[in-house]
Order: sequence, then structure tokens, then C-alpha cells
Amino acid sequence: MPKVDLYNSTGEKSGEVELNDVVFGVKPKQSVVHQVYTALMANARQPWADTKTRGDVRGGGRKPWKQKGTGRARHGSIRSPLWKGGGVTFGPLKERNYKQKINKKLNQSATRMCLSGKVLDNKLIVLESFATDGKTQVMSTLRDKLPGKGKTTMLLTGKKDEMVLRSANNLQKLDVGIAKDVSVVDLLHHQFIITTKEGIKSLESRLAK
Repeated sequence: MPKVDLYNSTGEKSGEVELNDVVFGVKPKQSVVHQVYTALMANARQPWADTKTRGDVRGGGRKPWKQKGTGRARHGSIRSPLWKGGGVTFGPLKERNYKQKINKKLNQSATRMCLSGKVLDNKLIVLESFATDGKTQVMSTLRDKLPGKGKTTMLLTGKKDEMVLRSANNLQKLDVGIAKDVSVVDLLHHQFIITTKEGIKSLESRLAK
């Protein structure tokens, strides 16, 4: 079983924690992680770009000039894509769908691989508990004592904790999440993961199936 150091609420080592092989001892596969990551990012994408076709642009109901006799090219509407201010041909529309289907087992497998990678790189930190009164200074002091000071970090709580959220809210490169909701995107966007023994149990309960 893989083991990681256990820290107390003041940032001092207090022992070791044994982790479940099924969740934290998986050999990472880059192709699987990449597939799930790109699907999650695509599912979060919003189709903001939107253009108007010649049928959506106002005006242009009258023929600009008669068909023959002027010496100019023939035109039927000033809203033609050929004209400035006219419609756009084959432009992006807000109805576009970027969604990609993710297999649940594949998603869980990629999450286990990312967690195992954190263990291999010594970037998973386990605390006995988050002992905080909601003060930013307390959380800042604790983070400075733990490995990875100044690096992007995510705190994973076993359940929603307003005190932890409040204490980390104003700290740069420090985000808070719930262990049961952590995704491949969260794990790849943060270099260090800090959780508690309760958070480890929540992860193992979710992923050791």
C-alpha cells in the first residue's frame, strides 16, 4: 500500500497514512487522462460567438438599383454577404454544441490515475484535520509550513466547510473543493492537493468501486 506523510493542524509531521491501492496505486496512462480532460473542458465550453446571416440583418428589402442599364454589377440586396454590413456566410452560431460523452468508468479511472500521480510525485498532503477559525492568517501560516509553498494548491474537505472556505478565500493560488466532487481538471490545474483523513475516506469511498 502506498503511504504519505501525515501532518497536524500546525503543519508538523505526526506520522504516516496508508492509502488504498485501488485509488492511489494506479499506473497513470496519459492517453486516458487526456481523453477525459479534453471532454470535461469541452463540456464546460460555452458557444458565445454568434453571427447573423443575410436573413437576420435588418434592411435590404429593396433592390439597390435596377438589373440592367447602369453599367454596375447586378445586386438584389445590400444585405448580401458581398456587401459591407451584410450577413455572414457559414459564421459561428450560438446553437453550436461542444458536449462530449464521458464514460463514467473512464472518468473514475482517470481520476484515480491523477491521484496516484500526485502520490508518486509527493504532491498529495494529508492533514489530521483543518483546524481553522475562518481567519486568513491561520490558513496562510499553515500553507507556508507545508510542502509546495507558493505553488497552485487545492484544499479538499470531506464535506462543505464554510470556515475553510472563508480562511482560504483571499489567498492566491489556493482553491477549496469537496473531495467527492474533485475532477481530473481540478487535479491537473493544481500542483499540490491538501486534504484530511476524512477527505481520503471520501475519495476512497467514491473511487474504490
